[in-house]
Amino acid sequence: MTVYVDNWRQRARLGHVDALWSHLIADSEDELHRFAARLGMKQAWFQTDPRRPHRSHYDVTEALRRQAISLGAVAITWRDIGRMMRERRERAFGAGEPLRSTGP
Repeated sequence: MTVYVDNWRQRARLGHVDALWSHLIADSEDELHRFAARLGMKQAWFQTDPRRPHRSHYDVTEALRRQAISLGAVAITWRDIGRMMRERRERAFGAGEPLRSTGP
């Protein structure tokens, strides 16, 4: 199993933290949660939507991004992560299948 971290580096303020943010994903959710715990992250910070499980990730600051790489995460581009999420969606919902909202 592999953990990946992208180079999105979007400036945002989350609570009291004003930083550049990227995405941490993995080949499996269990692997992702274990790795995030090694970074000192809380599972409550996990970003997921049952309708879009292919997009599940943790947001990480630039400092955590560098630490993740030092712990063995594979550095990829934001385009790579987008491709990976699209491929996951296609495996889950079928190629060319639009995502349908179950909300109002």
